[in-house]
This record gives sequence, structure tokens and C-alpha cells, in this order.
Amino acid sequence: MKRMWVVSGLMLSVVGCSRIETRPNPQDEDTLFGSQVPYVKAPPVDRCSSHKKSAAGASCEDARYLGTEYTRRLAVGDEVCLEGGYGDDVGPSCKARAAVIDTGPNGVKLEIRSAKPDSRWFNSEMRHAWYEEGALVDLYLAERGY
Repeated sequence: MKRMWVVSGLMLSVVGCSRIETRPNPQDEDTLFGSQVPYVKAPPVDRCSSHKKSAAGASCEDARYLGTEYTRRLAVGDEVCLEGGYGDDVGPSCKARAAVIDTGPNGVKLEIRSAKPDSRWFNSEMRHAWYEEGALVDLYLAERGY
């Protein structure tokens, strides 16, 4: 009888130690502060400010508006191109594809899904980062030559 209690106690302790992990992965925290997920901020100076007095000023403002609208409409599950066409449909010219995995006030959390060997994102698959809206709009403007 004593032997059965010992075996039962050992089995319960093994079962108790082998529970399924239910805590969230700290790399996937949805909080912006205290998270290990990088947060990419908008540049301190707007790209269009250097074009205000040139002929490109109006077209830069139009592009900034379009980039802002595109970024604000991103939703979880959307695919985006981080290099070679941010704001365009993800096509064969895209060097780095990402997916929106979360959104928040003034921010979008992206996960790199694939990158071509000539991309700066090569070997970064499955990495996450929060992007401030202004950082993605700046990317939109940079890819259009502003």
C-alpha cells in the first residue's frame, strides 16, 4: 500500500512539472514600453520640409498624404512591402515582405515574412518590430525619391 502512495505521488509530481506553458512569449509583448520588440520612431524632420520652396514641394505633400492614408488603413493580416514598393501591391519587385500582426495608436507591428538575398532584411524572417506611423510614411516618401 505504501508503495502505491509513493508511485502515485511521483506521478503527480511529474504531471505537475510537465504542464503546458501558457505565459506569453516576452518577444511578443503588445506593450510598447518595456518590450524587447524594437520600436522604430519617425525621423525628427519631415522629408517634405526640405522641398517646401522647390517645385517638388506640392508633390511631396501629396505623396505624404497618400503614404499616411495607406499606413493608417493597414490592418492585421495585411501584407506590405518593406523594401522595393512600400504602399504598392506586394509583387515581384518587392525585396522584403512583411505582415501586419498588430496595430495600436500611432503604430503598426510588422513581422518580416520573406526577403530576397539582395535585401537589407535578408536573414531577418520572423522578426517583429513596432513602427511609428511617421516612420512608415517616411519610408513611403523615401521610396518615391523625396
